[in-house]
Amino acid sequence: MTNTSHTSGLIAHLDVAPEVAEALFAGQPVVALESTIISHGFPYPAGVECALEAEKNVRDNGATPATIAILNGRLKVGLSAEQIEYLATAGSAGVAKASRRDIGVLVARGADGATTVAGTMLVASLAGIRVFATGGIGGVHRGAQTSFDVSADLLELAATDVCVVCAGAKSILDIGLTLEVLETHGVPVLGYRTDDFPAFYARTSGFGVDARFDSAADIAAVLRARRELGLRGGTLVANPITAEHAIDPGVLDGWTTTALAEADAAGVHGKDITPFLLARLHELSGGATEQANKELVYSNARLAALVAAAL
Repeated sequence: MTNTSHTSGLIAHLDVAPEVAEALFAGQPVVALESTIISHGFPYPAGVECALEAEKNVRDNGATPATIAILNGRLKVGLSAEQIEYLATAGSAGVAKASRRDIGVLVARGADGATTVAGTMLVASLAGIRVFATGGIGGVHRGAQTSFDVSADLLELAATDVCVVCAGAKSILDIGLTLEVLETHGVPVLGYRTDDFPAFYARTSGFGVDARFDSAADIAAVLRARRELGLRGGTLVANPITAEHAIDPGVLDGWTTTALAEADAAGVHGKDITPFLLARLHELSGGATEQANKELVYSNARLAALVAAAL
């Protein structure tokens, strides 16, 4: 098992599913997947559907999926269908959002947690998984100049050697400042077949990427070079949502402005704001954003599998 390289304390808290452990031991490609999308990202049963379909897309493109969560205080790397169902039915009321700061508390309490981008990156790294597919990363929230609301995802990208394949940053964020923070921390932002940084539901944000690559093999070459050079931290791969599932940026910005104003009026902030805003966008769009969200997750899962295989 790959966990033998870790300390006995870590092994005591880490459960790697047999399928995932065998793939890692054999040097076969593995892709990590997050679990907040199951419990907090979609209403039931859409979270189950999205998680299982994302795993299928990873398998269909030559890699082993490893959905990550915390259950009864155990760091789970690879979930069963029953565990995915549990996370979805327990939902946000029964399962905590687990970022880096929360993991020690949840383990100590023997509690359940659905891992965010930052939390998934951390656990994936502990298990020896180098590629992770998600929907979109967190970032600098609008108005952060006064609220100082900056996602832990950005600092995790700066610290943890995992490649994160995403559809850019969520459109509810200040994308310009998000990219500035990534630049400050030396995180390369690579565009997959695009020169423009995507904005989750929209293919473009008005901001560029650091470098464009048109194949998974070329992205893998960057990851390999960074590791050989001993460069610290993660790599962000921006994979735009497919054109047929994208939402017009102007329409999306109008919905986002409305949702942000409602969040402010309701006093929603901190880790509660993203689920609130995504739920309101779903309502304002008549469900269009939910379908777009699923499709971009599947697309990212496919690309992450190809990158992992190329490594």
